[in-house]
Amino acid sequence: MPSLFDPLRIGAIDASSRIFMAPLTRARATREHVPTPLMVDYYRQRASAGLIISEATGISRQGLGWPYAPGIWTAEQVEAWIPITSAVHDAGGRIICQLWHMGRVVHPSLLGGEAPVSASATTAPGLAHTYEGKQPYAEARALRLNEIPGILEDYAHAARNALAAGFDGVQIHAANGYLIDQFLRDNSNFRTDAYGGSPENRMRLLREVTAAVTQAVGADRVAIRLSPNGDRQGVNDSDPESLFPAVARMLDGFGLAFLELREPREGSTFATPDVPPIAPAIRAVYSGALVLNSDYVGHDAQAALDAGLADAISFGRTFLANPDLPKRLAGDLPLNTANVATFYTQGPEGYVDYPLAS
Repeated sequence: MPSLFDPLRIGAIDASSRIFMAPLTRARATREHVPTPLMVDYYRQRASAGLIISEATGISRQGLGWPYAPGIWTAEQVEAWIPITSAVHDAGGRIICQLWHMGRVVHPSLLGGEAPVSASATTAPGLAHTYEGKQPYAEARALRLNEIPGILEDYAHAARNALAAGFDGVQIHAANGYLIDQFLRDNSNFRTDAYGGSPENRMRLLREVTAAVTQAVGADRVAIRLSPNGDRQGVNDSDPESLFPAVARMLDGFGLAFLELREPREGSTFATPDVPPIAPAIRAVYSGALVLNSDYVGHDAQAALDAGLADAISFGRTFLANPDLPKRLAGDLPLNTANVATFYTQGPEGYVDYPLAS
């Protein structure tokens, strides 16, 4: 079985190892969602990852509801990403852009007072992050059929922009209770048209987005992220054991670079009690490269590769706190602890000041 430190060819991308950096929202862009010079340092520091998956990046004004998160729909945003991707490449790394539409998890205050959109008229639980502090979510309106082609073009446009900005590829964010996940699962999709009802209909938006993005930039530069097991921001499904292997079979036909699964494991802060992993069932039907994510440290990541459960592992908060994570894993060195209080602040503290291993 391969080692975590072995290279991996994923589509058109040569990853230097199987230690990937998972997407991590960090909120260091401007209020206009333009990347900043501080982000250059952050990504450069982590270029030893086999592959960096960027923080979730908005594909449109409508789809981005996180304060100070970056976008990639305007020329100014594209230009500001170029120094970041160049810094990663100059340091020998590879980086792809995660494409994000948040759907109902966008607060109207970030949309000029307009309602967010979703599969159906539903409301996310809890409180939204806004520039004015945390506020209750508002009810979303259901996307009209004649609006969906525009959503598909937003994804394709963002993918083309990502390559123009120097990214090696893109990842479609179809996880964690955001727009595509809201269409996939039956407790948030109550549509009675071609995008609702049966699992085949509910996965239609993901299929069409994947087709639009692969046509725009090539399937070998496109990845997908799913979160198959458990509740994600109030989004869940009554039969995920059937739904997500069917989604994987559908995606298998595209010849993607890889499929990433975020499945918090037993004992994790983010785990859902009594919800078994669905990754093994997906592994059985998906023939492409599979990446597992959530709560891996080192030895357990190698064990997942040894068991044939995955081709690579993506590390999130561990990479956040350890810019030189591959070196630390290789030498079995102590790990820095992530500073939760600075996850979404706008300064360098807890962002570019984590110490390197000596």
